Amino acid sequence: MKLVAITGCLGLIGVHVTKKCLAKGWKVYGIDKCTYAANLNFLKDFEMFENFTFINEDISNLKHLPDCDYVINIAAESHVGNSIIDSADFIQSNIVGVKNLLDLIRRKPNNVASQPVLFHFSTDEVYGDIDKGEHIETDILKPSNPYSASKASADMLIFAWARTYGVKYVILRPTNNYGIGQYPEKLIPVSVKLLQRNKKIRLHDAGEPVRNWLHSADTADAVIKIIESGNINEIYNVAGGFEQKNKETVKKIIKCFFEDDRNYQDYVDLEYKRMGQDVRYALNDDKLRQLGWEPKRNFDNEIQVDALKNYKWDEIKPQVHEITLPSNKRIFDNEIQEIVDYYKSNFKW
Repeated sequence: MKLVAITGCLGLIGVHVTKKCLAKGWKVYGIDKCTYAANLNFLKDFEMFENFTFINEDISNLKHLPDCDYVINIAAESHVGNSIIDSADFIQSNIVGVKNLLDLIRRKPNNVASQPVLFHFSTDEVYGDIDKGEHIETDILKPSNPYSASKASADMLIFAWARTYGVKYVILRPTNNYGIGQYPEKLIPVSVKLLQRNKKIRLHDAGEPVRNWLHSADTADAVIKIIESGNINEIYNVAGGFEQKNKETVKKIIKCFFEDDRNYQDYVDLEYKRMGQDVRYALNDDKLRQLGWEPKRNFDNEIQVDALKNYKWDEIKPQVHEITLPSNKRIFDNEIQEIVDYYKSNFKW
């Protein structure tokens, strides 16, 4: 049985990774400081598992690291727009927090079996944008905004601690993640929120920037695949294999919201330009696929899914793809149409 500490265990990706690890029978120490973006609905469910222990702490202030095989660091400030307004929290969490984890790992006493591996979540944004082709793991890092700069800085710290102190690591660089339960500041949930309020969706740079979409359940599968491979001191890109302009994503959200075709320009504001805006992100993840991983969920297929529309959402926990609790209660994630339906039903004003 593996022992893992998962930081940011109540965020969009963290919930999926925690669920996958619990399903494997691994001992999970869930660490989260429970910010505005944390999904506290899951804490009661996770605490039903005997192999789950919760630690309410900020990784920047963490003083003790449980004995474990892997520290899966997903905790981060991640909204680019917020980083442009004020980068202080991003520097504290994404740089100082990672430095603290690295020091806790390197100082782990020798009476434990071995020092844990730091499995760190980076981002595709550390490479900067690319007009054509795809970034590979050895490309130089050229971050464009305070958020991506903070993540690239963390990557550099990991390389330095690996060389100086022998800290073992894995760095995962995912593309845009989506799924039910994401805090409404990212494109899909915030679009639904604005549609509910009869306000226009603000699209940066006329909606022309291109993003690659990856379901968080597929991201979690990649984590398990890499850990089970035993590979360390490696970087892996992970992409959903599907990219589109932001305006195309919003068109689909609008169609799901109204359940018919609408002129999307009636619902969007195309005048806004964001500082540090990257035009296109694209990753080559052949290295990860050689381990046998591939995404199971396709954005275009999922947005057409029409199941579970009659369920009462307060009886279903968001974000988890599929999990059987000790009580035999099963929870399902029903993809993009249901993501839109979820936000329509659950935003309270």
